[in-house]
Amino acid sequence: MMRLAVALFALSLTALTGQPPSGTPAAAQPQRGRGGRGGVQVMTLTSSAWSDGGQIPAKYSQATGDVSPPLAWSNVPDNIAGFVLVAHDLDAAVNPGTDDLLHWLVWNIPGTARSLPEHVPQGATLPDGSRQISATGPNYRAPGAPASGPPHHYVFELYALDAAIDVAAVGASPAQTRAAVMAAMAGHVRAKGVFTGLYKRP
Repeated sequence: MMRLAVALFALSLTALTGQPPSGTPAAAQPQRGRGGRGGVQVMTLTSSAWSDGGQIPAKYSQATGDVSPPLAWSNVPDNIAGFVLVAHDLDAAVNPGTDDLLHWLVWNIPGTARSLPEHVPQGATLPDGSRQISATGPNYRAPGAPASGPPHHYVFELYALDAAIDVAAVGASPAQTRAAVMAAMAGHVRAKGVFTGLYKRP
């Protein structure tokens, strides 16, 4: 499954930026980004709730409600206009081969932000102007993989953008909103950070 995570990371990064991730051999990488900039920078995305690749505590699962984990990031490029956070379950196919289960999409996070607090409130638009949605509504959808199978991989991807994106917080399905946000991001990704957690019901 970790190979799947790496493969999807590479595909999403290439689709949004036109460049492969930093692990791609140097000879195969473009030498410059759009507008004469360098390639996509790697940010560090972490949580005080669990270590990267570790078990997600029950507090942040469907067992106790939809409580979003605290997140923090660093190594951010200069002149960032905003961030987009995508949290999804790599092992839950919604449209096989094209999409997986969206647990959280937060966009228009201010460029000055370096963290999200624990338990972000519900609502399509947050006080700082951020917008959010998940497969079940305008909120974080906690992990809930069944106990009968292996743990699922829940991946949090943070993108730093050099331009604001204008996608409405309401009026479309979660899948359509996700597609619209990803399309608006294309060509504007300056950096990306990835953080993963594992979970299945006890």
